[in-house]
Amino acid sequence: MFLKQLIIQKGNEVIRDILFKKGTNLIIDNTITPNRQDTGNSIGKTTVLRLIDFCLGNDGKNIYTDTEFKSNSNNTIVENFLKDNNITIKLTLIKDIENENSQKIAIRKNFNSRKDKIQEINDETYNDRDFDNKLKDLIFNSTLPKPSFRQIISKNIRYEKERLANTIKVLHNSVNAEQYEALYLFWLGIESDNLARKQQLHDLQSIEEKLQLRLIKENDLQQIENALYIVDLDIKKLNKKKESFNLNENFNDDLNTLNKLKSKINKLTTEINRLEFRKTLIIESKSELESDFVNINTNQIKLLYQNAKRLIPEIQISFEQTLDFHNNMLSEKIKFVTQELPNIENELNKQKKQLNIYLSEEKQLTEKLYKTGAIDELQDLITELNKQHEKKGSLEEQKRLWVSSNSKLDEIKEELDIINQSIIDKETIINNRILKFNEFFAKISMTLYNERFILSQSKNERAYSLNIKSIEGNLGTGKKKGQIAAFDFAHIQFCDEIEFPCLHFILHDQNENIHDNQIKTLIEISNEINCQYIFPILRDKLPSDIDISQYEILSLSQTDKLFKIE
Repeated sequence: MFLKQLIIQKGNEVIRDILFKKGTNLIIDNTITPNRQDTGNSIGKTTVLRLIDFCLGNDGKNIYTDTEFKSNSNNTIVENFLKDNNITIKLTLIKDIENENSQKIAIRKNFNSRKDKIQEINDETYNDRDFDNKLKDLIFNSTLPKPSFRQIISKNIRYEKERLANTIKVLHNSVNAEQYEALYLFWLGIESDNLARKQQLHDLQSIEEKLQLRLIKENDLQQIENALYIVDLDIKKLNKKKESFNLNENFNDDLNTLNKLKSKINKLTTEINRLEFRKTLIIESKSELESDFVNINTNQIKLLYQNAKRLIPEIQISFEQTLDFHNNMLSEKIKFVTQELPNIENELNKQKKQLNIYLSEEKQLTEKLYKTGAIDELQDLITELNKQHEKKGSLEEQKRLWVSSNSKLDEIKEELDIINQSIIDKETIINNRILKFNEFFAKISMTLYNERFILSQSKNERAYSLNIKSIEGNLGTGKKKGQIAAFDFAHIQFCDEIEFPCLHFILHDQNENIHDNQIKTLIEISNEINCQYIFPILRDKLPSDIDISQYEILSLSQTDKLFKIE
C-alpha cells in the first residue's frame, strides 16, 4: 500500500490537501536558520507524519502535546482548535500508486471522544481494537492476533526516539522477546497462529513459577513426602491406642460421627486455605502489575533519553505516550491474570457457608459426648489425633499444590516445545529469507557508505531474535540514520521479491544530521525502487543541487503553518 492523499478538513473547508507521489516526498520548512544544526520551529512539518500515524491507529495525543509546539499555550491552542472545530483527517491508501483504479483504503478520524468520535475505514465505523484489526486484514491480509498492526508498521513511521535511534528494536522497551519474535518473523514474511499462544504460555509459566517460589519457602516436595510418612505413622499409632478404649456402642458411634465431621471440616478448611492462597497470589500479581503503572524505571528511560540526545540532539519525545503504551499493555496483563478471581470469590463464599454448618454440627455433637462422661485420656488422644489429621491435611494440600504446579509447568513446557519446534522447522525458510533480505540490505548500504550491513538471526530457549552487524564499530547519528533508511528500503524490496504485502512508504524525521551526499543518495534510491520516502526538512538543509520542486509535496513557513492557526 502507498500513500495517496492526506486531507485536513474543518467542516466543509479543506485546510490542507496533500497529494503523495512515488519516490521522494519532501515536506519543506522555509524557516531561515542561521545554525546548520537547527531543525526548525513549530510550524507543523513533523505533525504531518504524526497525522498519518494517527490515521493508522495512534491516539493522536502527540499532535498537540509534543514539545515541538514549544509552550503549553501553543499545545492548548492546537488541542482546542482540533477538538472545538471537529477537525477531521482523511488518509487514502492505494495499492498501486501508478494505477488509479487499484484498491484503495479510505481512513477518516477526528480528535473527539465518545459519541462525537469519528473513526472510519471505507465509511464503516470501528472501535479501537477492531480498527487496527481491520487495517491489518486489509493491508497485510492477516487476521492473526500477533504481531499487532501497530507493531508491524512501527518501522515505517519513524519520528520518535526509539525508532530514530534503533533500526529493528522499534517497540517500547517493556516489550518481551516473544513479541519481538512474532514481529521479526512477520517482517520476514512468516506467519504463525501459535505465536500469540506462545506469549500467553509464558505469562502462565511466570504465574506458576511465582507460586513455586512461595511454596518453597515452606517446604519442597521431597520434604513434604517425608513429613507425610511420619504423620501417617503417628496417626496409625493413635488410632490403635484409641481402639483399646471400651465404651458403650452409642458413644463409639457418636465419636465416629464426630471424627468424620472433623475430617470434613479439615478438608473444607484446606480447600478454603487453598482458595485464599490462590486469591492472594492473584491479588499480589495484580498489585505488582499495577505498581508498574507508576513505577516505570524512569532512570532507565532517562538514560535512554540521554543516549538518544547524544545521537540525535534535536529529538523530541513524549514521555506520556510511552507511559500510555506501557500502561495499556499492563492493563491487558492484569485482565488476563485476574480473570479467574470472581469464580474464586464465589467458591470461597460457598465453602465458608458450608464450613459454618459443619462447625455448628461439631459443637452440638461434642457437647453430647461430654455429657456421656467421656474419659479425659481419650479426649486428649482424640485432640492429638485431630491435630495430626490437620497437619496431614495441610501437608497434603502443599503436596497437591506442588504436584498441580509441576504438572501445569510440564504441560506448558510441552506445548512450548511443540510451538518452538514448529518455528525450528521453519529455520531453513528463515535463513533463506534472511539471505534474500541481505541481498538488498547489503547493496543499499554499500551504495550509501561503501560498507555492508548484514541482518543475522540468533535464538535462545525463549525466542528468535534479529541483529544487524557492521564492519566498523558504533555508528554516528547520520550514519545510523542511513543504516535505518537502508534497512527500510531493503525491506520493501524484499517483500516485493517474495510477494508479501507491506507498506510501501517510509516516514523519517530528523534527516538534518545526514550528510549532503547521503541525502542525495537516499533520494536517488527512493526514486529507483517501488516506494515512497517521506521526510520533513528545512529548505536550507538540503543540498543546493537538488531540484526541490520535483519532490516537494508541502511547503510550510512561520506565516503558513500546517493548521493555519497562529
